[in-house]
Amino acid sequence: MAKVPTREEAFALLKKYIKSENLIKHALAVEAVMRHFAELFGEDVEKWGIIGLVHDLDYEMYPEQHCVKVREILEQEGWPEEYIKAIQSHGWNICVDVEPTERMEKVLYAIDELTGLIAATALMRPDKSIMSTTLKSVKKKWKQKSFAAGVNREVIEEGARMLGMDLDQVIEETIKGMQKVAAEIGLLGDFQAG
Repeated sequence: MAKVPTREEAFALLKKYIKSENLIKHALAVEAVMRHFAELFGEDVEKWGIIGLVHDLDYEMYPEQHCVKVREILEQEGWPEEYIKAIQSHGWNICVDVEPTERMEKVLYAIDELTGLIAATALMRPDKSIMSTTLKSVKKKWKQKSFAAGVNREVIEEGARMLGMDLDQVIEETIKGMQKVAAEIGLLGDFQAG
């Protein structure tokens, strides 16, 4: 019988498999954005957050088996199938053939790469803060293919399409989600609230 993990259990598991500070910050950013979208859609905030938190669980130790090894790990931990499938589906057409079909999966698919682009944009700002990062500043960087070149913009666009949302709206809501954890993800910068 699968048992629903708590946030504490999920975070402990994350720390067991991920040692990189940047990957942990990325996990916290994705968690916050997933929680934000869950609120937006009236969904289970805790569940969405946990899935966002551990979505890259196998990435550091098993980069060649990313989104595959995670199934084995989470099955051993007794996690529900719904959580495992959601986590695997963010690697759809990249490293697995598990398609995002649920709204929660589509959000994760859309925002995973996007949080990286937004974080990189925030770090380019004079105050190095997510708090002053705007849709306009992200869109400007979006057009520069050499900027955050590792970010797969097609995946983000496909995710927005799957959700039936305007790309600008997805970007704006992702920024808002990340702003909620600005300090935890190292993007508060020199921001001074007016």
